[in-house]
Amino acid sequence: MTLAPLPRLIVEPLVRNALVEDLGLAGDVTSTAVIPAEHRSRVAMVTRQPGVVAGLDASELAFQLVDPAIVMTRHVPDGMKVKAGDVIATIEGASRGLLTAERTALNFLGHLSGIASVTGGIVEAIAGTKASIVCTRKTTPGLRALEKYAVRAGGGMNHRFALYDAVLIKDNHVAIAGGIAEAIHRAKAGVGHMVKIEVEVDTLVQLREAMQEGVDAVLLDNMTPDQLREAVDIVGGRAITEASGRITPATAAAIAASGVDLISVGWLTHSASTLDIGLDWKAAA
Repeated sequence: MTLAPLPRLIVEPLVRNALVEDLGLAGDVTSTAVIPAEHRSRVAMVTRQPGVVAGLDASELAFQLVDPAIVMTRHVPDGMKVKAGDVIATIEGASRGLLTAERTALNFLGHLSGIASVTGGIVEAIAGTKASIVCTRKTTPGLRALEKYAVRAGGGMNHRFALYDAVLIKDNHVAIAGGIAEAIHRAKAGVGHMVKIEVEVDTLVQLREAMQEGVDAVLLDNMTPDQLREAVDIVGGRAITEASGRITPATAAAIAASGVDLISVGWLTHSASTLDIGLDWKAAA
């Protein structure tokens, strides 16, 4: 699968806001006071641990928005596996600008690479099955587009991006509507023919009821591998099957072997550790 970059129109406002948060009204008072305006440097972005790279566009924008004359040369693309000590990119330009943008650039790169790295790990755990790993809406407010991009960089796929792009009937919708069948009827009556409908079920009884009504996908919540296998048989290819609920790299393989189409994992975006990436000063440019 080709990893398409996010449009600059999406990425730039996020990076600009992060820089404004860091610079405030006075700017980088330390670099301005300590570093001569004419001083130039060459630096290298170096990994401190193995992982998968993601977020180079955001990182580069942080430097360019501070100083458009700064030049960043990438040595690996997003989606590439790296080892500890690998040089991801080299950056050259005015030392003040490099220092001012450093933390924002590394924050984006480390955070997104962390998401890509844990995604890559669980994707490897289910290799050889038909299942795909997908993320959820459990994202950092304001960073959803970037975090879902990082999941794709790690080899995963995206679930819906927001509330507007698909119907997902969950347990509280069912409770308020008075049952799965009624919730599905209301959804079908309330959305256009282009909007897909997925319903979450906790039991095989609920699954059979949902399949009688006809839906595009079923979210099989907190089921065992044996229950998932039976669920896949009940669905019989009439809908997309998605397993969800406390899935880890250790349990993912058995869940994927049940025959489900998708495995949704919320912690890819809400709990991934930052990949440790540093900026090493090499010499004057």
